Amino acid sequence: MTRPARATPPRAPLYERARYWFDNTLARGVTVLIGWLAVACLSVVIPASALLVWTDDRAPDTTWAKTAAVWQSVGQTLRLGGEVGSPLRVILSVLLALMALFYVSTIVGLVTTAITEELIALRRGHSTVLESGHTVVLGWSDQIFTVVAELVAADANQRRGAIAVLADRDVTEMEEELRSEVGSTGRTRIVCRNGRPTDPAALARVSPATADVVLVLPRDHPDEDAEVVKNLLALRTAVDDGSRVRTVAVVRDTRYRLAAELAAGRDAVVLEIDDVTARLVAQCARQPGLSLVYQELLDFAGDEFYVVGAPDLTGRAFTEVLRACPTSSVVGVVRPDGALRLNPPPTSVLGPGDRLVVIAQDDDTTVTTDEPAAFDEAVMVSRAPAAARPERILLLGWNGRAPHILRHLSHHVAPGSALHVVAHGDESLAAEVRDAAAQSRPALTVTFGPGDPTLPGTVNDLDLSEHDGVIVLGPDHGPGHDSPDDRTLVTLLLLRDRERTSGIPVRGVTEMTDDRNRALAPAGVGADFIVSGKLVGLLMAQISQNWHLAGLFAELLAPQGNAIHLKPAGDYVRAGRRASFATVVEAASRRGECALGYRSRGLAQVGADHGVRINPAKAEVRHWSADDEVIVMAGH
Repeated sequence: MTRPARATPPRAPLYERARYWFDNTLARGVTVLIGWLAVACLSVVIPASALLVWTDDRAPDTTWAKTAAVWQSVGQTLRLGGEVGSPLRVILSVLLALMALFYVSTIVGLVTTAITEELIALRRGHSTVLESGHTVVLGWSDQIFTVVAELVAADANQRRGAIAVLADRDVTEMEEELRSEVGSTGRTRIVCRNGRPTDPAALARVSPATADVVLVLPRDHPDEDAEVVKNLLALRTAVDDGSRVRTVAVVRDTRYRLAAELAAGRDAVVLEIDDVTARLVAQCARQPGLSLVYQELLDFAGDEFYVVGAPDLTGRAFTEVLRACPTSSVVGVVRPDGALRLNPPPTSVLGPGDRLVVIAQDDDTTVTTDEPAAFDEAVMVSRAPAAARPERILLLGWNGRAPHILRHLSHHVAPGSALHVVAHGDESLAAEVRDAAAQSRPALTVTFGPGDPTLPGTVNDLDLSEHDGVIVLGPDHGPGHDSPDDRTLVTLLLLRDRERTSGIPVRGVTEMTDDRNRALAPAGVGADFIVSGKLVGLLMAQISQNWHLAGLFAELLAPQGNAIHLKPAGDYVRAGRRASFATVVEAASRRGECALGYRSRGLAQVGADHGVRINPAKAEVRHWSADDEVIVMAGH
């Protein structure tokens, strides 16, 4: 079979063929590249030198002499000596000049390469941090920005501070993100180093043995909690046995908590995100506004917990000590052996070496007086608190923390309380809800109704008037749920619209994962939000600055022991009367409680604090209305 003749393709333009040929010659290596550079230089230097000689009035007359002058100009420009005379003399001068040029270029290249490598190593974060008493942060997660920002705020009154961050990320990217999210760090230096926190050799770069505290951040998913355990094991390997390094670590899944505690050793606190978040959601669901109180107590922007000495109060009854600190709120005692006792009996006596747990502006602002603040007996209320009544709570959505929430709710509610769950899922979800209900206390009855809370029909069919509170949860992280807050925001939009059309106020708490989405949430002013990532970051920062607070927060969030409550002000002072906060403190003390502050419902819509006032001065006098609430620390 005869093939048809192929048509001759059109010839490429000359400039394209020339460029193709030039590119091919460059691809042959360094030698050809040097040759082309020489040709390019000579094509400019020789004509320019000839023009300078021929236009010079002092140039020699003969052509040979002018050519020699051109050669001297070329040699001086290219550092080739420019000798004239016999050909051998010219060749030798060129050879010597080339050798000198090669030697100098090599030295310059080696020095430049060494400096460049050193700069690259510094930018990669491979050098060792030579600090003492600094804070080490291991890993990179959403909590990093909250932790660093709070540590910077805590060090604001210090002369200098340092935070060393070790993560398997590019140092430049870490520095830029921290600069963007945290902003100015004042006197605190942020040092980033590159390396895997599970590698003891990489850990040495941040000098954990000389650090004041080491913070191990959680991973993005519960399945990665094993990485946190490896970090803690690597930390023990990197630090000498004689060094006792205080460590705060966080896991997401309760199955890894014991392993993390064993790996960290005795000088460590291990927090569990899911459990801590569930405890706060359960408390805030029953007491609207409680999240605002925790936000105020956990960040370093306002008043927070401190442990201070008060030797001049030794021998005084605790009820007197409560009013003997005019600008601080006393909530407990730390014994000389380190034992923490929150809200001790009012008649207990402060012993030698006892220190006070206070809420104050700073660790050095607590002062004491010989004469406790006066109170007004005439406006105090002595009636017994009202008995707890059964509650009905609505839970919209379901995730891995929901079973924890059910369990904690069952410890707090009165017998006969009910929780109705509305979530999107099949029979397997219904079985999961039944299993969670079976593990809860019988005081709480749990029912399940299938439905998608992000659909208008589901929300519109709910009878909100039957429920005392609403809990909104988003899905877990995972495939198809990269942004759990997206569904949460949709549910809040529907609830807000239902509240507007029905006139029934919706009181409750919303769990979110990203604090940046909180500003987008379509909820009322002062609504309760529990942002799990930020919450744990605040806890880590607080505990790292004051080790005694680990036991304090563990008790406040536990099913038993003391907790923070919002109670009607009418239980302490007569409504419509004026009274000092010292009077409220005394009234609370007689009920076995410690008063921390108050919330004015009338100011809930005004100001960034939404009416919450923590640690007011004992001498502050105000008008107490029936809608006001007193913030107290009391038993469950």
